[in-house]
Amino acid sequence: MDREPLTAISPLDGRYSAKVESLRGIFSEYGLIRFRVLAEVRWVQFLAQEAGIEGLGPLSPVVSDVLNNLAERFGPDDARQVKQIELRTNHDVKAVEYLIAERLGNGADLGRIRPFLHFACTSEDINNIAYALMLRHGRDDVLLPQFRQLVAVVDTLARNLAEVPMLARTHGQPASPTTMGKELANSAWRLKRQLQQLRAVETLAKMNGAVGNFNAHRIAYPDVDWSSVSRRFVESLGLVWNPYTTQIEPHDWIAEYCHCLIRCNVILLDLARDLWGYIAIGYFRQRKVDTEVGSSTMPHKVNPIDFENAEGNLGVANALLAHFAEKLPVSRWQRDLSDSTVLRNLGVAMGHSTLAVQSLLTGLRKLEADAPRMRSDLQAAWEVLGEAVQTVMRRHGHADAYEQLKTLTRGSPINRESLTAFLRAVDLPGSERDRLLALAPEDYTGDAAVLARKAAGSEP
Repeated sequence: MDREPLTAISPLDGRYSAKVESLRGIFSEYGLIRFRVLAEVRWVQFLAQEAGIEGLGPLSPVVSDVLNNLAERFGPDDARQVKQIELRTNHDVKAVEYLIAERLGNGADLGRIRPFLHFACTSEDINNIAYALMLRHGRDDVLLPQFRQLVAVVDTLARNLAEVPMLARTHGQPASPTTMGKELANSAWRLKRQLQQLRAVETLAKMNGAVGNFNAHRIAYPDVDWSSVSRRFVESLGLVWNPYTTQIEPHDWIAEYCHCLIRCNVILLDLARDLWGYIAIGYFRQRKVDTEVGSSTMPHKVNPIDFENAEGNLGVANALLAHFAEKLPVSRWQRDLSDSTVLRNLGVAMGHSTLAVQSLLTGLRKLEADAPRMRSDLQAAWEVLGEAVQTVMRRHGHADAYEQLKTLTRGSPINRESLTAFLRAVDLPGSERDRLLALAPEDYTGDAAVLARKAAGSEP
């Protein structure tokens, strides 16, 4: 079969390919090869220009231009050439080294630095840097901007609905009223806090040889402070240096990254399910798209498919992220290769996460709150004022206030008239009785509106 989205095995490269386009240059194999080339090139440049390696010396403008072109203008055709070399070497990182060597050629000026390509490196020195750059760019350039866009939409909705009263439900049963805006503000606030932690995860990397001890480095150049060189090189790439590793950087930071993203996704999952429920009970309507079909047999259907798609993709993403977090920090002795094939799936988890965010954004933009429907539910739930009445009675010395309201309200139909009759029989100051007699369920929202407006647009 021809290779096209229609014949792709993965839905990320098939049905949803257009929606994850922003991730292709980062998490594809092309992206991995590109970051490997960047690591190799910057390492030899650093050795020549910053480390003072004898025999390498400063790079001429010609050499610098060749290397910079490789690092900064590396494209899909270059990656295809690496893959052709890999057919001979059966080693993906060595193929990158050979490509760079070919591009340098054999001239005196360019050929002089060829022995220093991949100098004292194990493949993991290149790979761990490539994956660190990949995850950092994926987070900073794609995931965080999309999450921030989602937060902004939820914040706006929270502000707009800050004063729209709504019956709360605990255990699925009527509870003290809230506002729709306050409930949305809760989700936005939670997500902002987790995004701060995701953004703060340090992207670690190492450059210290076959088992992390600078063995080859030290035997070749005993007088060089290789720890300092390694640290400065890693930091020059905008990464955080890890001084203690085996052959592999131990991936603890990737586990931290994955766990942070899992928590972000769980908050989105909670939001998606809540919104699905609010649509189901009529608190939100969805703007219809005239050309769309909701059911193959029931013409009336307008289904909450965006929130369902988000829920499904969040589940797939979190299953993968949890596996990464548990598997990647574990390696037998100084190295086993079981992490290699797992790391190649990082982009799959990112893809499902970004699909979920896009689905939520689409769904949120279709929502229209039905304030009369929410008010109708409140006006049928006078029992929720039992909390208000018994709390005021407690203030005025009624030790059995809770028990009195339990007898009146628990499992019994309550309306304004029955509550009014109860209040007129209770010993309360007149002003307090009048205040409670004037109270309706839609008025009993506490500081919900204030909290919603305050949270929307602010940071934890």
